Amino acid sequence: MRKLSSSFAVILLAVAALLAGPAAAQSLNVDIVGGVKTATPIVVVPFAQAGGAPLSTDVADVIRNDFNRSGKFRSLAKSDIVEFPARGADIKFATWRLLKQDYITVGRISDAGGGMLRIEYELWDVNKQQSLLAQAFTVPAGDLRGVAHQIADQIYEKITGVRGAFWTRIAYITAVGLGNNTTYSLLVADSDGYNPQVVARSKESLLSPSWSPDGRKIAYVSFESGNSNIYVQDITTGSRQLVESHRKGINGAPAWSPDGSKLAVALSYVGNLELFVLDLASHQETRLTNSLSIDTEPVWAPDGQSIYFTSDRSGRPQIYQVAASGGSAQRVSFQGQNNAEASVSYDGKQIAMVQGNGNVYRIVVMDRSLGDQVRPLSPGPIDESPSFAPNASMLLYAATEGRRGVLYAVSADGLVRQRLVLSDGDVREPAWGPYRQR
Repeated sequence: MRKLSSSFAVILLAVAALLAGPAAAQSLNVDIVGGVKTATPIVVVPFAQAGGAPLSTDVADVIRNDFNRSGKFRSLAKSDIVEFPARGADIKFATWRLLKQDYITVGRISDAGGGMLRIEYELWDVNKQQSLLAQAFTVPAGDLRGVAHQIADQIYEKITGVRGAFWTRIAYITAVGLGNNTTYSLLVADSDGYNPQVVARSKESLLSPSWSPDGRKIAYVSFESGNSNIYVQDITTGSRQLVESHRKGINGAPAWSPDGSKLAVALSYVGNLELFVLDLASHQETRLTNSLSIDTEPVWAPDGQSIYFTSDRSGRPQIYQVAASGGSAQRVSFQGQNNAEASVSYDGKQIAMVQGNGNVYRIVVMDRSLGDQVRPLSPGPIDESPSFAPNASMLLYAATEGRRGVLYAVSADGLVRQRLVLSDGDVREPAWGPYRQR
């Protein structure tokens, strides 16, 4: 039987120890697959540098790649850029109109002293010859990628009206090695897979990373004690807390409430896998479900009033919804033989899930305003663990290619996919983090 989702695998097959997880602080190799001909054309001119040694990061390249993987923009290839203005006054708009570009970004970098750099950029509307943005940053020389993502976010928001999500982070699990020599790691990286940092490492399986709403903590499942236990790790201080659900049996699938005060979890100490809500301050436990079936993989609705989850109470795994205080559950998914691992968009309008039909498992998205109809976002045949970006413009998921696990970041329309692969191991269980403090 194929692993439909991590939580169901733990219960139905007891193969948690076989699940893949992240490696050491090894960067993911990144490829962008596909493109959108109807995407908005934009040129990002290489930023001019005022003296000094060449910089380790090409700011314009990072911005260009952010735009290309979003599906909303089509950046002019660096090799096709014929002029190199550094400020608006230098732009020859006729050139860029001939190249059919709607927008142009120009910029410059100078030494600000004390190991700091000043980065200035401008966004112009080519057809109107109108300035839309002009901003400056003073940052450490080692933070150029972060600044580039912030610039991409601001341009994205200015043109689309939607807040950008390039300057965010992702968490994922890697597994490196074979058999008893496998090392599992929980890593955090930039949204494009760069700058990975190890949060936790174990010789036993790590599962189900879940970001706190403020982006400071990650809840996850570890088998290091021989039993599945839920931990909360502060990724800034490194401190770790064993959550009060450390009972015999399965303690899994943690999900933070929108206010960060509670965790929804799946626990089996009552004899069957059921959903509970744990108040992290009072350690009070509220039981949400009480059935003879397997209830797992909770995820909160954005308003905090209800929880979506996976249950096989209808005979096969499907998505259900229950009030955050408990009560009767309502079935949500009806298309496809199986549906599991829900991820809910920031506005609650879309639900991504793993849909199984026969031996093919794809990521699909349900628009709740259209009933239970879904649209496919991934090709299969073995895709899982969907996770929305905080603006729902993109979605992360895990895929099996041959015998290895890789990640994909896909645009909301499914037309652009970014492949993130570990050179010598498996990568699984992605979780897209929240917006960072500006």
